[in-house]
Amino acid sequence: MSEPAPSPAAPIRLTSTQWLICVIASIGFAFDIYELLMLPLVIGPALKELGDITPAKKELFAFWFGLMFYVPAVCGGIFGLLGGYLTDRLGRRRVLTWSILLYALSAFAAGFSTNLPMLLFFRTTTFIGVCVEFVAAVAWLAELFDNPTQREKVLGYTQAFSSIGGLLVAVANGLILQYANLLPEIGLPAFLNLFGGQISAPHAAWRYTLMSGLIPAIPLIVIRPFLPESPKWAQKKQAGTLRRPSIAELFSPELRMTTIITTLMFACSYGVAFGAIQQMPQIVGGIDAVKAETAEKVKIAKEKEEDPEKAKAVAGRVAGEIRQKKAAEYTKAQEIGGLVGRFGLAALVVYFASRRKLLRVFLIPGMILTPLIFIGFARGQEITFFSADISWIPGFHGFHLSLLGIGIFIAGLFTVAQFSFWGNYLPHAYPMHLRGTGESFAANIGGRMIGTPFAAVTQYLALQGFVPGASPEAKTAYVAAGVAAVLFLTNLILSCFLPEPKGEQD
Repeated sequence: MSEPAPSPAAPIRLTSTQWLICVIASIGFAFDIYELLMLPLVIGPALKELGDITPAKKELFAFWFGLMFYVPAVCGGIFGLLGGYLTDRLGRRRVLTWSILLYALSAFAAGFSTNLPMLLFFRTTTFIGVCVEFVAAVAWLAELFDNPTQREKVLGYTQAFSSIGGLLVAVANGLILQYANLLPEIGLPAFLNLFGGQISAPHAAWRYTLMSGLIPAIPLIVIRPFLPESPKWAQKKQAGTLRRPSIAELFSPELRMTTIITTLMFACSYGVAFGAIQQMPQIVGGIDAVKAETAEKVKIAKEKEEDPEKAKAVAGRVAGEIRQKKAAEYTKAQEIGGLVGRFGLAALVVYFASRRKLLRVFLIPGMILTPLIFIGFARGQEITFFSADISWIPGFHGFHLSLLGIGIFIAGLFTVAQFSFWGNYLPHAYPMHLRGTGESFAANIGGRMIGTPFAAVTQYLALQGFVPGASPEAKTAYVAAGVAAVLFLTNLILSCFLPEPKGEQD
């Protein structure tokens, strides 16, 4: 007669050490998205300053836009996979710590860029740190709690801080745009002289936005000495029973389907994010209300300048600032939607025995609504229901309840919730000795290397003559709608083959 299965450990109150780990993981989750989502906000003004490249120079703009997304994604995927392997070999704490320091210091250095190759280099090292951090943090948290329900909630709610990070970068960018001229001038430090060049705009808002990525390194330096290693990993390592990780084992008969399907689905989730909702800074200029405001303020700015060349330069700067501010406003709406989606996932995860059904709660409505929302952006007709001046709140210029604002909130909700799903699913899909490696393969090869470059795919397709739309902004929105429709549908089909986790594999 077989022994009855032991009941899961009862939930207990978090210890101070567990709280510290959750705090550091939450900071890591918040700022890895903070670092990633600052690029769509700053790439336009950065290309203009460093290379005199604007959307009007269509092919050159698309080339550098794609390069800034694709090269970091490929390098991040390769080194992120190595980081996942090292997470299984060296431990969760050590890799997490160094990955956060890498992306924080790299983001800070990127703010001093004097040319496009320098910006590309530091965006690449930033991306590498982000790719490694996610895997190490998820593996660490998954091994911290014995009670399954408690573990699922902790994974869900700490990952919700990713969307808080997205909201923070939009608020920070709004604040910086408002007060950039009051901040200290940025000068090139001696240790970066090897890249050459000079900083031509020492008060450029995009530079301060990039440099704000240093923030997560500060609490990490303070808290790091008090953080223990994953107890389960450390116990097996000390006992000599921890098996050596192997990428080849991910494709063993037992794990092959899990590895392939999760990699493809992770790619689709990231593809929607970067190929659609992160295109907002390139789309907002085509909204009727934004065009009207731009025309009015550009006219006023031109009238103040007598020199035609200077008037033209001022007009370009004013138009760019308006687009950046509007992009930040829609990004805030999108990230609030993502935050709601992540909390919704965290609340629902304990009620769904089937992971497939849980994911479809977000896939099916997202597949229907997200393309329609971007078709609305392509038409450019904004309907405002309510407007209020809230400039007294730092980082905000006004509150606008509008049709397109609600739309991007919904698109963010159904897209971003998927990322929390993968953070909850993947730790159960692989045994402990492969946890970091398996998560890294799906997240970095699928999400970062295949999914993130959809930002460049959207920009490339928007240049083609067969795409409808009277302006580059409208074309981008139509392509974003198509990308979202195809990738949501692909994910829905692939979900039919997604293996259900077998439970504990420690």
